[in-house]
Amino acid sequence: MKPKLLTTLRTYSPSLFAADLFAGVTVALVALPLSLAIAIASGADPGKGLITAIVGGFFISLLGGSRVQIGGPTGAFIVVVYSVIAEFGYDGLVLATFMAGLILILAGALRVGNLIAYVPEAVVDGFTMGIAIIIATSQLSDFLGLHPGAVPADFLHKLPVLWGARDSLNLGAVLIGLVTMVLIVFLRRLAPRWPGLIVAVLAASALALLPGLNADTIGSRFGALPTSLPIPHLPELSVERMVDLLPSAFVIAFLAGVESLLSAMVADRMIGGKHRPGAEVTAQGVANLASSLFGGMPATGAIARTATNVRAGGRTPIAGLVHAVTILLIMLLASPLAGYMAMPAMAALLMLTAWNMSEPHKWKHHLTARRQDQILMALTLILTVLVDLTVAIGVGVGLGLAMRLRNRKVPNDWTPPDA
Repeated sequence: MKPKLLTTLRTYSPSLFAADLFAGVTVALVALPLSLAIAIASGADPGKGLITAIVGGFFISLLGGSRVQIGGPTGAFIVVVYSVIAEFGYDGLVLATFMAGLILILAGALRVGNLIAYVPEAVVDGFTMGIAIIIATSQLSDFLGLHPGAVPADFLHKLPVLWGARDSLNLGAVLIGLVTMVLIVFLRRLAPRWPGLIVAVLAASALALLPGLNADTIGSRFGALPTSLPIPHLPELSVERMVDLLPSAFVIAFLAGVESLLSAMVADRMIGGKHRPGAEVTAQGVANLASSLFGGMPATGAIARTATNVRAGGRTPIAGLVHAVTILLIMLLASPLAGYMAMPAMAALLMLTAWNMSEPHKWKHHLTARRQDQILMALTLILTVLVDLTVAIGVGVGLGLAMRLRNRKVPNDWTPPDA
């Protein structure tokens, strides 16, 4: 379970550092608006997203088993984090993240990372698409500038509330959201190696300063962002509370392990490398422990940010460390500027993130897949959206493994998703 950092340092050179430095700064500018937006969508203070990207991202790169993995808060956690905060408060989320870190460290010691091959791809596709639907609908209020008041978390009850607030539609907010989307897509195609996300969000947010475009900003809704890291401290521990939070901790650990290993597999294909699953899972555990001690959210390897790192020239874990330090410097020196980011722009960013999570390029394949895989994916998706992510994962993995045992002679067709 030796970290990749130690391996890469043996042959490190000034030219590699120059490439890692450029990639690390680039991916930090991509991660900054995403970290803020994911925290907001999760029902947390936006500053918690920055803390998670700094602390979690640092330890994932420091101790991880991948050369180019970039860690931090990801969209996959939004659903479970939102539900934990709604039921147990933010301090409950911190404790659940702490427990998930311990679970992942134990899983790394037991080399559980190799078991990802037994998680059916249909289950991963199903709950990922379900999460994407929930994320997209959760951003409709800010994207459209609606003022619905308290919006229920339940999908079926949320839509009527949003429809009831349709008279509060703000065309200025819609304009900012659409401009953000167009700029992100345009910049991604024109200059894929550059941090187009933050350029698009800042450019569109500037429109909010124009007369008549009364769009909320991060600062106007949440106040000032933090300008330093908090002092680390243990979450409040009690046996009763830990028992209540144990299912959520297992879900967080499962998502962190699966997403980080999938991301590492995608990175391997991009750089022609081979990651170390044991070190990767252990790093996720340490990262989530550390994030919780600083009051942060769950962290894991992020496929899109890892791909951005590779495309920008990152080749060793130093790029991930630079990414974390860069976000820290922005927090220390320029966090008031981030407060001007417009909420419709952040919503547009997350809606595009949800679209990418659903992997549209695989939809045609889903229609021609084996019938049992289609049923398994559909069941997992429906349970994720309409019931609960915990139930969806439990039922999907259990049913999928049962199908695998029944069809043991069917060859393994697992392929990791594209970034």
